[in-house]
Amino acid sequence: MKKIVFLYLFFLITKMISGQEYMPLWPEGKIPNSKGLTMEYEEAHQRITRVAEPGIYAFFTSNDENKRSAVLICPPGGYAKLSYYSAGFQFAKWLNTIGVNAFVLIHRLPTEPDLIEQEKGPIQDAQRAMKLIRANAFYWKLDTARIGIMGASAGGHLASTLGTHFDDFSTIGDSIDKFSFQPNFMILISPVISMGEFTHKGSRKNFLGEKPKSHLINLYSNELQVSSKTCPAFVIHAQDDPVVNCIGSIIFYQALVKNNIPASLHIFPNGKHSISLRNNPAETNLWTELCERWLMSIGAISKD
Repeated sequence: MKKIVFLYLFFLITKMISGQEYMPLWPEGKIPNSKGLTMEYEEAHQRITRVAEPGIYAFFTSNDENKRSAVLICPPGGYAKLSYYSAGFQFAKWLNTIGVNAFVLIHRLPTEPDLIEQEKGPIQDAQRAMKLIRANAFYWKLDTARIGIMGASAGGHLASTLGTHFDDFSTIGDSIDKFSFQPNFMILISPVISMGEFTHKGSRKNFLGEKPKSHLINLYSNELQVSSKTCPAFVIHAQDDPVVNCIGSIIFYQALVKNNIPASLHIFPNGKHSISLRNNPAETNLWTELCERWLMSIGAISKD
């Protein structure tokens, strides 16, 4: 078993260092929570609607610019698709400019027929991705205490789930299991936080099903799961967002403050549900500078 795991790790390392190539998360035949169906990859207009093999794309900084930190990016798409380019690759390229290595997650969608427990599929893939980043930290010159997670919209829900939940659904009995999936910080953009009153109904339906059970609604309403173990968070939202109510971000921030978790919340008056790197209304364009300064303030990246 140890030899198999070593060979798997060696394959991952050499594959990723060559550039932004795709790294599978799971060894062949070891994907948890699967019925064993053969899934066909589907994509249209840079949006993935069916994931054949969950994995991550790597975006590395140069050796000279490497701040030894990394961020796992969870793309948006209402848990029905993955808009991996605009809110995945673009964010990764920006993170590289500030010395942060980035990994774009391509996770199984809870709507896929292969999943046994639909809501656990994205969580398992995100947990495994965080573990793999830490498992390879030495080779990629990363500090394991500077590994964060980022997500927009429904990707923000997945990111905040890793930041507030502590049950490990990703163990498969290999050496990667021993690494932590807990992020050291969160960056949330127009996030879906709650599965309750202030949720995005489409995301909730896709994540938990047509008629979700009340205990699952509470469990995955992440404002209710904040504790003293939750990692620091940077949250931005637009007051005029017509898709995901900014009140979800506000109550999440209140829960962070109540539990003495370092947090920074910015509610911009304009931006709707399309806050991007650039071309935002007026002061909303400041979010990247604010985020970089916040990362410095919590020690996620150095100031020099």
